[in-house]
Amino acid sequence: ARAWVLGPPEHPPGGAVNGDAYLQPVEAAVGERAVGRLIPNDPVGPGGVEANVPFFLDRQLAGPFGRGDHYYLGGPWPKGTPEQGYQSRYNPAQLYRAAIAAVDRYVGSDLGAPTFVKLAASDQDKVLKGLESGEIALAGGVDSKSFFAMLLQNTKEGYLSDPIYGGNKDMAAWKMIGFPGAHYAHKKWVSPPAGRRP
Repeated sequence: ARAWVLGPPEHPPGGAVNGDAYLQPVEAAVGERAVGRLIPNDPVGPGGVEANVPFFLDRQLAGPFGRGDHYYLGGPWPKGTPEQGYQSRYNPAQLYRAAIAAVDRYVGSDLGAPTFVKLAASDQDKVLKGLESGEIALAGGVDSKSFFAMLLQNTKEGYLSDPIYGGNKDMAAWKMIGFPGAHYAHKKWVSPPAGRRP
């Protein structure tokens, strides 16, 4: 029997490793900065940007997730409770587009900077905290808490997902937490029960 050999990494669906599938360059820059603030670089492991999370987000927004294939998006759209799940007229891709534009409008009108990207890192953190708490009210019918919750969840997913989907570049997040990766067998990482031969 031939020994199994690790092959070259697979590229995410769509073939390209760079370039925007859904987000416009200005939107992608905001997403990249937000991801970089949510999971910054540190000595323990790579940050969200280095793990290719913005690429993951863009590809997810261009596909079935972004279209909201798994959500009921028909009205009415009253403010729901957290237990009721996602309550928006926007599918996720539309939510990102509307929220990013609304964040930049807020930054321009209330903080005096041209865009979120132009803010200092500490001010970007304040904006993200304001979105998380709901203290920042966004224009255009965008619920800031819902957007932040989705952004944070999607950032975590991209950071820890199988690299085939574009995030977790070089399995860096998996290596950081000690997960050996998505292999067909984990025999070399699993000890046999006491009294049994391997």
